[in-house]
Amino acid sequence: MRTLAKASLFAAATFAAAACNHDAKTKSDTHSAHVANADVNGDVFSCPMHPEITGKEGETCSKCGMKLVAGESSAKSVEYYMQVSMNPSTIEPNKEVIFSFTPKIKGKESEAVALDVEHEKKIHLILVSDDLSWFDHIHPEYQVDGSYVVAAKFPVPGKYKVFADYKPTGAGHVVDRIDVQVAGNAPAGKTFSESLSGTSGDYSFELQPVNGKLVSGQLMHIYGIVKKNGKEIDANTLGNYLGAKAHFVVISLNEKEYLHVHPNVGEGRFKLHATFNKPGIHRGWVQFNADGKLHTIDFTMDVAQGSGGTIKSGDDHHHHDHGDHSGH
Repeated sequence: MRTLAKASLFAAATFAAAACNHDAKTKSDTHSAHVANADVNGDVFSCPMHPEITGKEGETCSKCGMKLVAGESSAKSVEYYMQVSMNPSTIEPNKEVIFSFTPKIKGKESEAVALDVEHEKKIHLILVSDDLSWFDHIHPEYQVDGSYVVAAKFPVPGKYKVFADYKPTGAGHVVDRIDVQVAGNAPAGKTFSESLSGTSGDYSFELQPVNGKLVSGQLMHIYGIVKKNGKEIDANTLGNYLGAKAHFVVISLNEKEYLHVHPNVGEGRFKLHATFNKPGIHRGWVQFNADGKLHTIDFTMDVAQGSGGTIKSGDDHHHHDHGDHSGH
């Protein structure tokens, strides 16, 4: 079964609950749509990464603190979705499968849908196993028929999630969540306890919550500290990977809520701002380029139950831009 969910790409690393969940068949059927524009009269000021948050000029987003920006007028809601096919339709472990993605507008399926280039790619695919022990980040390439195609492999039998992350031109970010089944008897799922640091070669990456712990329902301020051979280095000295100093993905274990961000750098450290909707285990992966090599480091965040309030902090709120506006 494939389940699609509307989600936001977050410039300020905010977890927003996935919405509009619907079911569809596993082959190449059309999916539930994603509302990218709301009914408005004249310009509406909204968060670039959380378009459901609107307000007046000069105000900021209640979820991530970004300044609201004027959006284009829209006579009616526009609903986007990805038409997806897989070849072969039955996926086997460690055997190549070709994914084809075609962006569509509900009710106007014959119209071509242009996508913005965001951090050097038009679509970012995040692939994870159901237990979140395995992760991959790949990019379909545009074809003359309007589709985007990429090859992938899945390591073992079982359930996987594929997050197709894209931005139709003139609209908000859209994330389709696709369920994939790999044939065979799935191994027992792995379990995780909290680990806020990890290593790759000579490099390590550590997450440090400003308030000492991660809780739900409150705006969290988190530092990302990079070290080489045990000594902290300036994150600005890292090479670029897809137009950013780092790509950070976090997915909740139970609900599979998703975020993909590119944290800003201040005083040599990465700075992330995150609101976790619910407590529980969240898995994270940071990717960065150092010494000409792509490093991927995973984390486990055990988010405690919070009070539900929003932290008002004097900490600076620098936010990365996604692409050429932004995004990926």
